[in-house]
Amino acid sequence: MTDQLTGAQSLVRSLEHAGVDVVFGIPGGAILPAYDPLMDSTQVRHILVRHEQAAGHAAEGYAQATGRVGVCMATSGPGATNLVTPIADAYMDSVPLVAVTGQVPSRAIGTDAFQEADIRGITMPITKHNYLITDPAEIPRAIAEAFHIAGTGRPGPVLVDISKDALQATTTFDWPTHIDLAGYRPVTRPHAKQVREAARMIVEARRPVLYVGGGIIKSEAHGELARLAELTGIPVTTTLMARGAFPDSHPLHLGMPGMHGTVAAVGALQKSDLIIALGARFDDRVTGKLDTFAPGAAVIHADIDPAEISKNRVADVPIVGDAREVISDLIVAVAAEHEAGSRGDYAEWVSLLAHMKATYPVGFDAPNDGSLAPQYVVERLGALAGPEAIIAAGVGQHQMWAAQFIGYELPRTWLNSGGAGTMGYAIPAAMGAKVGRPDAAVWAVDGDGCFQMTNQELVTCAVNDIPIKVALINNSSLGMVRQWQTLFYESRYSNTDLHSHRIPDFVKLADAYGCHGLRCETPEQVDATIEKAMALDDAPVVIDFVVNKDSMVWPMVAAGTSNDDIKVARDLAPTWDRED
Repeated sequence: MTDQLTGAQSLVRSLEHAGVDVVFGIPGGAILPAYDPLMDSTQVRHILVRHEQAAGHAAEGYAQATGRVGVCMATSGPGATNLVTPIADAYMDSVPLVAVTGQVPSRAIGTDAFQEADIRGITMPITKHNYLITDPAEIPRAIAEAFHIAGTGRPGPVLVDISKDALQATTTFDWPTHIDLAGYRPVTRPHAKQVREAARMIVEARRPVLYVGGGIIKSEAHGELARLAELTGIPVTTTLMARGAFPDSHPLHLGMPGMHGTVAAVGALQKSDLIIALGARFDDRVTGKLDTFAPGAAVIHADIDPAEISKNRVADVPIVGDAREVISDLIVAVAAEHEAGSRGDYAEWVSLLAHMKATYPVGFDAPNDGSLAPQYVVERLGALAGPEAIIAAGVGQHQMWAAQFIGYELPRTWLNSGGAGTMGYAIPAAMGAKVGRPDAAVWAVDGDGCFQMTNQELVTCAVNDIPIKVALINNSSLGMVRQWQTLFYESRYSNTDLHSHRIPDFVKLADAYGCHGLRCETPEQVDATIEKAMALDDAPVVIDFVVNKDSMVWPMVAAGTSNDDIKVARDLAPTWDRED
């Protein structure tokens, strides 16, 4: 006879069956029944965060660093609504996430009961699927389905909301051995005819470019991507979400495209005659003004999500499928074209792009007043931390500098909030990454604005022995907003000065949190300070890098303008074509 257990015990057992090893969360009234059996689990570690938003971002960081589904937990009402931001973030960036929330007792649902919120309705537009469970017998299947949905197809967040009485009631445990969801059949195998047509277009093109998105990392297709690039000799651009999918050191790599991308990457897309988009979604930050984007290019668009294909840019050859399988088939099809005597001649194109890359490298000028250049800090951090370190960035100028000035050689070493652009992401995401990959060095590159949104999670790190390291790029302002005010609002700095060079004292704050606090204010101190931080592993480390507040992110394509209008400095536009 099947053992009787509570719905809460069934939930914990379900998480164990799903292979969960860590949950980030905070208890509260409606979810409290689940926390009692959770205490007895020998498999599931619970990490008590200081804010539910951090629980969600930590679960994201865990998922992005490991490739496994991240899990967060919160109570009803404000606990659940505090998860909305990381859920939306995960939805935009295709991060596999399961959020478990408590709900008021089923009889009270819809009565405006204490701490009631319709979290299922609230999150409907930002989840792949969500559940409201009022029958304890449904808990195992809902959890099994949630993990299946979150981690298959295009990954994303799933919410499971469980009423308090369902957690308290007695039930039996029946873990499903097979998941069969009507209407949910992610297509992973590409259509052979479309792949053959894509291969034909590739060998006939003269100016092709591989436009690589985060789907390559999600599908673990980096090895196949390298083989395709080397087989064809086609240059590669990697989006903000795809940094590390193709080694920065590879001669075919042009860098990151988009608003703050390299001149070579932006120019390659604009001047191409064929764009091979793999796991990318033609985001507005990449395309700029859409009707001026890559005007002479035909498009091969491969994505596991059919809704993305031709959503922004019409695809000449649409391919629905998992990126790894698509690229594997493309390699075979292109090799067949080569054997039949059809081979692309890209020598002139590759030479032009190499010239563009050499002529307009990403660089910076040291501040005239002798203050510390933030780009130099980030560049030295990347060099000293090495290619195997995991970098989690917040949002703003420091995010772009971390994407530009650190070389990424490996997948899952760059974590950031790309689509949603969520300030406060870095600290909890770094925490989650360190939990998932404890042997890796994990750095949060954060700005003083972002840092002051979620720095309380340093306490979580300190008490749970999670020794992340924080490079705080402190320009005493909301840097990216200030940059826009400089460029587009006649230097009228309305509400962007944070006074962070004076208040708070970040070194003292780090000490108060049980962390090591260091400060660096000159270029001569940078290497020694970073090396000192790297030698400290008994607690989290925060380095307050006091940097110049007028440093800007270049290159730049202003929002709403054409990629043809890219600037490498305030009044300097590149010349696309070779002049020699």
